[in-house]
Amino acid sequence: MRLLLVRHGQTSSNLGRNLDTAEPGADLTPLGERRARALPAALGREGIDAVYVSNLVRTQQTAAPLARALGLTPHVRPGLREISAGDLEMADDLPSIRLYVETMLRWAGGDLDPRLPGGESGAATLRRFDDVVEEAAASSDVAVLVSHGAMIRAWAGARCEDVTVELAAENPLSNTGAVLLTGTPSRWRLERWHAEALGGEQLDDPAHDGPAGEPAPVTAASGAADPTSSTAGTARRG
Repeated sequence: MRLLLVRHGQTSSNLGRNLDTAEPGADLTPLGERRARALPAALGREGIDAVYVSNLVRTQQTAAPLARALGLTPHVRPGLREISAGDLEMADDLPSIRLYVETMLRWAGGDLDPRLPGGESGAATLRRFDDVVEEAAASSDVAVLVSHGAMIRAWAGARCEDVTVELAAENPLSNTGAVLLTGTPSRWRLERWHAEALGGEQLDDPAHDGPAGEPAPVTAASGAADPTSSTAGTARRG
């Protein structure tokens, strides 16, 4: 099957660089709504037969125009929600953002031992996303999963052999950026890592994509490239 992992559109928490991971979360900004409206044109010819969203409202708002255009009803699955910030919820300071991003990158590289204070384990986080992917694979050929920046980067790094921790570190996802995979739940291959907003440059706003879209200066996770050294045009960006 083909799996299209799409990050939600911009929210007020992205503008404030807040670690907003709890339910229900912030609504889309006007730019976020424009990005959502661009998805039918960007993805409408992909042969999508299922749309899944998290229980955070920003993914549901992002997916709504696409689902409506395709005549599909989105499936709401809490397993697609963002990596929990735990005790760091809504923090916007550099040390908190650094810890959050470093933990995500360690999970992407296969080290599931680090745990955010008050947050869930790496194993539990990836497993809940796995469950939704397996459900989608069992019932569809091309599925869109509208999820969250850190969650997509961590899961793709941990589950797709082509997505190294260096790729995940150097290529953060803008709002409505996407990772396209082909394969089965036991083996995924990277088709494309589209770091920029789907729909064109006029919708791209990398300066306000939030911690998972544009990491603040952080110390690299062990064995990972420094996220601050991101170079556009690498790692199958498109």
